[in-house]
Amino acid sequence: MTELANMDFHPRPQAGEARPWAFPAPERGTLDNGLTLLRCHRPGQQVVAVEVLLDAPLDAEPAGLDGVATIMARAFSEGTDKHSAEEFAAELERCGATLDSHADHPGVRLSLEVPVSRLPKALGLLADALRAPAFADSEVERLVRNRLDEIPHELANPSRRAAKELSKELFPATARMSRPRQGTEETVAAIDSAAVRAFYEKHVRPVTATAVVVGDLTGIELDALLGDTLGAWTGSPAEPRPVPPVTADDTGRVVIVDRPGAVQTQLLIGRVGSDRHDRVWPAQVLGTYCLGGTLTSRLDRVLREEKGYTYGVRAFGQVLRSAPDGTGAAMLAISGSVDTPNTGPALQDLWTVLRTLAEGGLTDAERDVAVQNLVGVAPLKYETAAAVASTLADQVEQHLPDDYQATLYQQLAATGTVEATAAAVSAFPVDRLVTVLVGDAAQIKEPVEALGIGEVTVVTAE
Repeated sequence: MTELANMDFHPRPQAGEARPWAFPAPERGTLDNGLTLLRCHRPGQQVVAVEVLLDAPLDAEPAGLDGVATIMARAFSEGTDKHSAEEFAAELERCGATLDSHADHPGVRLSLEVPVSRLPKALGLLADALRAPAFADSEVERLVRNRLDEIPHELANPSRRAAKELSKELFPATARMSRPRQGTEETVAAIDSAAVRAFYEKHVRPVTATAVVVGDLTGIELDALLGDTLGAWTGSPAEPRPVPPVTADDTGRVVIVDRPGAVQTQLLIGRVGSDRHDRVWPAQVLGTYCLGGTLTSRLDRVLREEKGYTYGVRAFGQVLRSAPDGTGAAMLAISGSVDTPNTGPALQDLWTVLRTLAEGGLTDAERDVAVQNLVGVAPLKYETAAAVASTLADQVEQHLPDDYQATLYQQLAATGTVEATAAAVSAFPVDRLVTVLVGDAAQIKEPVEALGIGEVTVVTAE
């Protein structure tokens, strides 16, 4: 003890002054073939991220072929006019690159990550995939079989099943948004290589596409490199394509997807609300985060900490389609799972939280914590080139200005408690929410009906 008392301890290090940070600003350009280009130099990022956005939205899929955009997206990495599927995969592996793709309501996106030293080779492979995909019969047939194998597993997953039912309830049957993004068993089974190629030829061309390149571009002649790779991709001019407005029915009601014997009930409560072009979006983000964005949010504090009904409940806003003319929309939702016997009490307490929010509002402390979490974490969130590229691609996809994300953080920091409260209350009105419950109808139907939150319908699970 005497030795410890005589030791010369150094003083505790003090925190340094915070350095200013802003979301990276891209440089815009256009290749000779009409491809829009966004580049962003990020010193030190030795893994380059490339995002390519194709104007091939789900509502452009032919009738009866829902899922063809997904099969096309997956088929881009299954061979070209230069390489078979196996050879293409091997070439990517030699580059240390990964190539992912997916289709969603706004369009198809390809995502490439590669060490900067292998960028020329990887860009060449990406360009080949876009310029001359093989779409071989055998590969498309395999992708279709794989997709058909996935569907039963998705239907067996309570959260996926709830999402499927909510889309079906909210949107008109004629709207593409009412149906599964990746198609049903019936529509996917009808897809062949001819259908994939026809969709590709009609919708995939450089003049309507955008490429985002982010990473340490020191010493790279990017203009020449892109000209030799993505710039060699050609296609016909595009005709303007009408975009149908998003319409939804958020009349308060409850749908129970019956799972006899289920020990838990999956909750998904939602409606359609404002997208990122609406001035209320920053306040809506902040208010929704206070409601259910983290473990310290109101919903978690009541349903998890106080009552022990659940491991967690989340509130969130997910953009479905964003457009400056007001035709866009976002899904505003609350999701989680509770044990079957407490389904009724949990819903009752959830509605009480929403009513209390409308009556008493958020606190300044809740607002401050939300701002710290949303704004303060941004420098860490965007440490990788892939994170920056993905957000820039989101902005392009949603027709937002290049400085949108940087401006959003400023708006979040400037949003007050009153504005955040009003936005959250408007986002989740207690009488305009569609509630989907995946669980044992025999046990939960009666207590849910007693809550009076809307007419209750029971449907069978596939």
